[in-house]
Amino acid sequence: MDDSELFAAAQRLPATRRPLLGLTILVVEDSRFACEALRLLCLRSGARIRRADCLKSARRHLQVYRPSVLIADVGLPDGSGLDLIRELAEASPRPSVILATSGDSTLEQAALDAGAGGFLEKPITSLAAFQERILSNLPPDRQLPGPRALYDETVEPDFLAYRDDMAHAADVLNINPEDKTLAYLAQFLGGVARSAGDGPLAEAADRLARARRKGKPLTQDTATLAGLVQERLERRVAI
Repeated sequence: MDDSELFAAAQRLPATRRPLLGLTILVVEDSRFACEALRLLCLRSGARIRRADCLKSARRHLQVYRPSVLIADVGLPDGSGLDLIRELAEASPRPSVILATSGDSTLEQAALDAGAGGFLEKPITSLAAFQERILSNLPPDRQLPGPRALYDETVEPDFLAYRDDMAHAADVLNINPEDKTLAYLAQFLGGVARSAGDGPLAEAADRLARARRKGKPLTQDTATLAGLVQERLERRVAI
């Protein structure tokens, strides 16, 4: 079933089962796996989704339309999602809801300080938690009347999207394994791995991030991470 079929199916559900009907959500997320989870959550909530994988792409979207909701990953390949959050929090008109997301929960306060109304820690799989975070941040005139009955379920992204993320990481390692790139890669792979429950990859990404912060040599940790990425690319079924 493609996006249009899923969205059409969502329209046939009672309003209480699609509380985000009428909202357009711009998701700025470089991980295909995390974005697939958000796509499923949006479709099951009745919302339309637009996607951008970097700041440049997000800003192109914003030149054309203003979404109802922005969900921006903090770590992006061409900069920090906090910069985009800061820009839109001060814009007029601005999105009704601005949320930040990351696999690193310590970034929540920085996101709130930048102007986000809330923080979604990865993995984002709970339908009820996703809907509640958006609904609770809507302005009063857009709130649903009466009590809200949120129906909880979890989404399971297609692991082909996980392999796409591994391919992206391998390309980054092959093209530009410099310090700034390794900082982005450690953050990217750590978030993806935690979203997918891939403990060994998450631990390797965290080791690389710690070594970089402490100014230690990165060759061994980078090689370990590259080997784990390659292993996952060679598997027919990830994890």
